[in-house]
Amino acid sequence: MILVIEDDQTINSLLCGILKKSGYEVDSCTDGLTGLNMALEKDYKMILMDLMLPVKSGEEVLRSLREVKKTPVIVLSAKSDVHNRIELLRLGADDFICKPFDIDEVILRLEAVLRRVEDKNENLSYKQMRIEKDSRRIYIGDQELVCTAMEYSILELMLGNPGKIFSKRNLFESVTGSSYISEDNTMNVHMSNLRKKIAKLTDEPYIDTVYGMGYRMAD
Repeated sequence: MILVIEDDQTINSLLCGILKKSGYEVDSCTDGLTGLNMALEKDYKMILMDLMLPVKSGEEVLRSLREVKKTPVIVLSAKSDVHNRIELLRLGADDFICKPFDIDEVILRLEAVLRRVEDKNENLSYKQMRIEKDSRRIYIGDQELVCTAMEYSILELMLGNPGKIFSKRNLFESVTGSSYISEDNTMNVHMSNLRKKIAKLTDEPYIDTVYGMGYRMAD
C-alpha cells in the first residue's frame, strides 16, 4: 500500500491513477495532518509527499514521522534548490523529485527505493554491527541504530563488501538506481548523518573516508 499526500487534486488523482495501473494499492489525502495520522496508523510500503501542504507542511510531517517510523518517503516539490534538498535528506527523505515531473520517472524512482527496502537476504555483521535483513534493523551491540531506508541501503551494501572502497558515484547509483550528478552532495549528507548516529552508540569508527576515492568500512 502506498500513501500519496498531495493537496493539488489534479496531481493527486494522476499519481493515484498511475500507481493503481502499475499494480499498487493506494491511499491518498490532501493535507499534512491527515497524511501524518494515516502514516502513523498504517504500515505503508512508501509515501509520496508534496512539501507545500495545508495544515501541516511536508517538512513537519517528515520530521514527526521519522521520530517513530522508517517508512520510505519520496518528496515531490517545486522547491528544487540544493539547500532545500540537503535539508530534506537530513530530515530523513529517501529521494527527491522536482516538479513538474515525468510520471515514468516517479514510478522508476519509487521502484528503485522499494527494491532497496524489500531485499531480504541473509543477515550481515561487521565488528559489533549487524544487519537483520528480515526486519530491516541494524544493531551495534544490543543497541538499535535507527536510520532511514537510504542509510540502511548504504550500510547494507558496505557491510556486504567490507574491504571495498566505494566512490560517491558507485554508492549513489548502486542504492538509488539513478545516474549520479557530480555536483550532488547527497552521499556526503547521508554519510554525515550515519556517522553522527553511529557515534551516539559507540566510540568505535565504522566508516572511513579514503580521500580522493570514496568510503569503506573502517578497519
